[in-house]
Amino acid sequence: MIDSNTQLYCIFGNPVRHSKSPAIHNACFRQHRINAVYLAFEIDKISKGITAMKTLNIKGASVTIPFKESIMNHLDWIDEDALNIGAVNTVVNKDGKLLGYNTDYKAAISPLKPIGIKDKRVCIIGAGGAARAVAYGLHKRKGNLVIINRNKERGESLALKYKADFIPMSETDKMDDITADIIINTTPLGMSPDVEKSAFPSNQMNSQMVVMDIVYNPLRTKLLSEAQKKGCTTIDGLSMFLYQGAAQFKLWTGISPDIELMRQTMINGDN
Repeated sequence: MIDSNTQLYCIFGNPVRHSKSPAIHNACFRQHRINAVYLAFEIDKISKGITAMKTLNIKGASVTIPFKESIMNHLDWIDEDALNIGAVNTVVNKDGKLLGYNTDYKAAISPLKPIGIKDKRVCIIGAGGAARAVAYGLHKRKGNLVIINRNKERGESLALKYKADFIPMSETDKMDDITADIIINTTPLGMSPDVEKSAFPSNQMNSQMVVMDIVYNPLRTKLLSEAQKKGCTTIDGLSMFLYQGAAQFKLWTGISPDIELMRQTMINGDN
């Protein structure tokens, strides 16, 4: 029951109305009998989110597209991993000081560990905040990176950071062959409601590839559907979404939440 003592948590993004984060975090608050509520705030500038956090004493925030990089200029302290990544997806309000973290990178590589990352050629589609976290995690595991991005300047910048190759997205369907062991989409392409879009051409896929999409709404994106038809091993966005969310909840509350509860909440569509 919401009352005058209820603590407020939220997610900042645009678009963000599709987000399942309120469902999983509110389920965890209920399970642990924490008097708190988590809401989705669709804003046009991250500075407005920062003002809201300070004015309303919001205790914690998730940060998603397109604010994972721009929010860094507004924080009082940033974790070393988040600094190295160049993106923040989690904010903790500690006594009025806003602390930034990144829980994306460990969550992204978790489902890839059984497959193996070392010396694998990994194509990362995108160069935004999520791509930076994924690249950081894969580089630490000694993967050989290739960056594919629509914006050449941003793509080349990320590629340079990790001594990676760069391919403009406009060239991917024209090339004879893109050699890769793993393909990872970190862009919103294919996310609801634009479910007919795919981040990577199917003619460049083969059955030896692992194709991962961090989009979780829908779970079976067009990219993954096309990859399955080609015989690829596929990984949907559910695992990364849940593990980064669980890490956020622990940063805010000190409690490790029940991943299975979070999974079932998301699948069942509970609020």
